[in-house]
Amino acid sequence: MPNFQINAIGAGISASPYNPTWGLLDRRAFLCGAAAGLGGLGLTGCATDGISFAEAQKMYGALADEKFPVPAVDVSKLDPKYYRRTVSYDSKETKGTIIVDPAHYYVYRIEGDGAATRYGANVGRAGFLWSGEAYVGRKSEWPVWTPPPEMIKRQPEAAKYAHGMAPGLDNPLGARTLHLYQNGVYTLYTIYSTRDPETIGTNLTSGCTGLLTQDMVDLYANTPVKTKVIVLPA
Repeated sequence: MPNFQINAIGAGISASPYNPTWGLLDRRAFLCGAAAGLGGLGLTGCATDGISFAEAQKMYGALADEKFPVPAVDVSKLDPKYYRRTVSYDSKETKGTIIVDPAHYYVYRIEGDGAATRYGANVGRAGFLWSGEAYVGRKSEWPVWTPPPEMIKRQPEAAKYAHGMAPGLDNPLGARTLHLYQNGVYTLYTIYSTRDPETIGTNLTSGCTGLLTQDMVDLYANTPVKTKVIVLPA
């Protein structure tokens, strides 16, 4: 896979920090031993279903039916705390809302009734983190990737893809991408898919958020266009 730190640039984005007045720590955080903290949205996420290594291998198995068959993830390279799971997460946001928590390297999909699906993620590196509200303005399966001019200036080796990199396993956007918009304008930020488990839990990108392909396929299937996305301060 090309060693490009690309999956967004975020130049000129006008995102206001999200300042919720809800999501207070509740009793369940103590009962399940969560590493709680108000952190802008309340619970970090308390697991309600333990995932064994064998279950993780099945969850992150090969996706043979994809346009470009996706190999299984080597889950031995993934910290178990980043396995996809259902967690307690009190929120006043509507079901389906996506919450990105870069401080803890998680993405949450609100399921309602105090629960969320939690995914491990990689996030923006220093100087490229952002926070605010957006929405899913467009969805792409196996998209073409075109590096923006600002990225080509930073990484001249990306210039050969200035007219687009074809879909495939080596494409940095991977199998699925959610494109984030504000006020009808594409922010250049995405939630994208990666095949590299060692990137999960790291600051890697130019502002985008990456999930393992198997997790991204799950999130993508349950996320319609116009879904609200909240990115918390790091």
